[in-house]
Amino acid sequence: MATARLEARISVELHASLKHAAEIEGRTVTDFVISAVQDAAQRAIEQSSVTRLSLADQECFAAALLSPPKPAAALKRAFARRKKLLGAG
Repeated sequence: MATARLEARISVELHASLKHAAEIEGRTVTDFVISAVQDAAQRAIEQSSVTRLSLADQECFAAALLSPPKPAAALKRAFARRKKLLGAG
């Protein structure tokens, strides 16, 4: 497995906290930091893929699903053109 090096300058206080936390968990500081960074990265990635809606937006979305608007004339023309171009039946 290929690896990459990550370096960071941190305060003495933060280093002491990380060392103490790692000792509590019976791990090295490196193992503790890698685990914490992996967890934070995974959370950030997951949160970026979630769309959050306000209550009003949720209600609007549900209403549109339950009672969708009739297609506009432009949409009808687009579907007719698609059908003609693709020969879809």
